[in-house]
Amino acid sequence: MALMRYEPWSLLNQLSRELERMQGSDQREEPAITADWSPAVDIREESDGYVLHADLPGVDPKDIEVHMESGVLTIRGERRHESKEERENYKRIERVRGTFFRRFSLPDTADSDNISARCQNGVLEVRIPKHAQVQPRRITVEG
Repeated sequence: MALMRYEPWSLLNQLSRELERMQGSDQREEPAITADWSPAVDIREESDGYVLHADLPGVDPKDIEVHMESGVLTIRGERRHESKEERENYKRIERVRGTFFRRFSLPDTADSDNISARCQNGVLEVRIPKHAQVQPRRITVEG
């Protein structure tokens, strides 16, 4: 017996995408993107930039893509499936395998030319610096 993760909105979202596709109202340039799972993400703002941490245990860093285009940061990749022979003896499978996909709109203060990413111990860290001229500065009032 295979256990499946219950996602109540996935069927409705799939139906909506199919209706858009059939009506020709889907204006996206790329084909529909589907994901088997979505990693948990923390985003923190610091004085000089933003730091994004995504939990990706068991994902090989070479299977992770980080894109920045038109103010949107995209993280996608894949956690590889185990071979079928290894899965036959399992009584329970809870860890999700397959493709993942996340998108984030970045503020105008983000410096998209200097974004860096690294993956260590199953955590992807993406550093997004702020533009230097956007940093707040104190102006003294003379009196």
